Amino acid sequence: MKRLEGKVALVTGGTSGIGAGAVQRLCAEGARVVFTGSNRAAADAVCSETGAEFVSHDVRDGAAWDALSARIAEAYGRLDFAFANAGTEHGDGSVEDITLEGWDNVIGINQTGAMLTVQHAMRLMARNAEGPTGSILVNSSMNAHRAMGNFLAYSVSKAAAIALVKSAAVHAGNRRYRIRVNAILPGVVETALIRNLIDTSNDPASTRAAYEGLSPFGRMARVEEIAGLVAWFASDESQFVSGSEYVIDGATTAGMMGV
Repeated sequence: MKRLEGKVALVTGGTSGIGAGAVQRLCAEGARVVFTGSNRAAADAVCSETGAEFVSHDVRDGAAWDALSARIAEAYGRLDFAFANAGTEHGDGSVEDITLEGWDNVIGINQTGAMLTVQHAMRLMARNAEGPTGSILVNSSMNAHRAMGNFLAYSVSKAAAIALVKSAAVHAGNRRYRIRVNAILPGVVETALIRNLIDTSNDPASTRAAYEGLSPFGRMARVEEIAGLVAWFASDESQFVSGSEYVIDGATTAGMMGV
């Protein structure tokens, strides 16, 4: 199904995991996709598989954003969809243990990087030939609502992402832009990173069971399931959805069974 034919999309952090899955799905549905990251070897594999364009880019760098925006405007003439997916947990810890360097790294990528993605995407979309139109999506997490005690900065940054999209959605609406801004909140997704954590743990079977047991479904999400939701937000089928936080966690945070 080519429901994204003619659309131009941007995906940050698109070299692996959810980002790479999103690039694959968006391309398969007809979009022309630019994706960013820092892993050139992984990017080459995604480009070879999808035909997408890779730009080496740090989401925290304002000047780099100016250059990327100019590249998209010059090469494609418009932007229809942006997925602020780049994220990290590197350097994180509990409120007692985290260093300022670790805090700054996580907040810089997950929070400042997401804000810059939304900001520059909206500016590009406002210049579309038919007027301001498009869709912006931020990858938050179920941990926005269920914070982790040992990942302070990650939890804070993912909660902040929800306020970011709501503020930006209200702004766009008040400007009468046809630009919608939303967040998705995935649960645990079986990416290559998670599989590696499982396989290198002291007890892989128990570690896998712990991850799978978080959801009442008894399994982790598949990358393609998250990518399918991303593609829906990129499509015209979501035209009246803005300012939303869409949970895709297999009912992990929905509640609990009684005794």
